[in-house]
Amino acid sequence: VKCEASDVSAAFNMCYCLFQGTFLGRLRHFIDIIDPSTLFVSETKLKECIELLDDYKHGRLPPGVSDLQLWEAQRIKQAIIHPDTGEKIFMPFRMSGYVPFGTPIVIGLLLPNQTVVSTIIWQYTTCPPLSFPNDSPPCYVGAVTSAVSIAVGLNVLIQKANKLSPATRMIIQRFVPFPAVASANICNVALMRHNELSEGIDVLDNNGNVVGSSKIAARHAIMETAFTRVVLPMPIFVLPPIIMSYLERFRFLQSHRRLLLPIHSLVCLVTFGLSLPVAISLFPQMSQIEVSCLEPEIAMATDCKAVTYNKGL
Repeated sequence: VKCEASDVSAAFNMCYCLFQGTFLGRLRHFIDIIDPSTLFVSETKLKECIELLDDYKHGRLPPGVSDLQLWEAQRIKQAIIHPDTGEKIFMPFRMSGYVPFGTPIVIGLLLPNQTVVSTIIWQYTTCPPLSFPNDSPPCYVGAVTSAVSIAVGLNVLIQKANKLSPATRMIIQRFVPFPAVASANICNVALMRHNELSEGIDVLDNNGNVVGSSKIAARHAIMETAFTRVVLPMPIFVLPPIIMSYLERFRFLQSHRRLLLPIHSLVCLVTFGLSLPVAISLFPQMSQIEVSCLEPEIAMATDCKAVTYNKGL
């Protein structure tokens, strides 16, 4: 898309909002955002990208720079620099670091024959990367508490279920991480954004101007975010146990047990890599809501039929 706005950020926002209207557009956008190759961008390259965008913004762009180079610079900056603070995001906590840094934790959570101690350790480890790690300490504590409580409780119940065969018990035990992580994600969202329910979030008109703060829009944003965080771990923690239980029936793997862990790791990696962009593409990050559904004071403050709000991740 050719940049024709006053600066590259505005051009990016225009095209971003355009792509937000379709699931495939959002999916393509987030596939770029989670691209692990941005983890290996050097300091020099990052500095060049930032300077190139600044030059374009202030009308000092050197001749011969293409639109493709500008978009690539914007992609790199967006993947590494925090949009609010302007600082570099620590590598494991970038969106592009979710799959490479989160996959070992997923593998650990889905290992068979988990003990209570190993369950606590893996659930404690998984909350930062799978609950979106820019959260405050109380959110982290709440997420850990809910995840560990559910995981340990379910494991204890499974172990006490005498009517279950050892094979059935092991298969069921593999599905325990999903409700644990899903509950941690919901708890995380509720604790991190509870102030928005009482204070509201900003809603914007067609020109990007703030119309007011809406509690109703906040409820919509939080519900969409919570649903996304429940959907995200679903394929990650549900599909690998199903696939592995099927693959383990092959005689080749039964006679070569050492290959189970590498295959299990590959299944987790592929599942994680496919499910992450799909889950975060379910809803537009900049969502719209009709003014008639919001508070009366919002409706009186604008002539727009619909306003926009930031759903968040």
